[in-house]
Amino acid sequence: MEMPLSSDFYKSSVRIRKGDIAEICSHEHVLLQCLDVVLGAMFFRLNNLHKAMPEGKKRRGKRTIAKEKLYKHMLEQINDIFPNFNIGESTGDRGETYPEFYWKHPYRHWKFTPK
Repeated sequence: MEMPLSSDFYKSSVRIRKGDIAEICSHEHVLLQCLDVVLGAMFFRLNNLHKAMPEGKKRRGKRTIAKEKLYKHMLEQINDIFPNFNIGESTGDRGETYPEFYWKHPYRHWKFTPK
């Protein structure tokens, strides 16, 4: 089920209107730049780009290695919160039934799948 259509999300009273969404340059906002780096590392790992080898080279590039190290560090931190975390799956509700559960954990992860 899509998150905005779930009853728990609806009950939370969080509303995101089209007018609330704007394009920005993340380089001008430190927190958004950090988020950009984190999401980029996850994208990098989910798409197996950590295995990419530059054409004609015997070793992976420095940035490739740095992104993999960042991903591994993030995974270590997330595993402290959600043992055996799998980046390819949602963190789920872990048997919790109250809507506030989703907003009280320090990390939540949803698997986005196209229709």
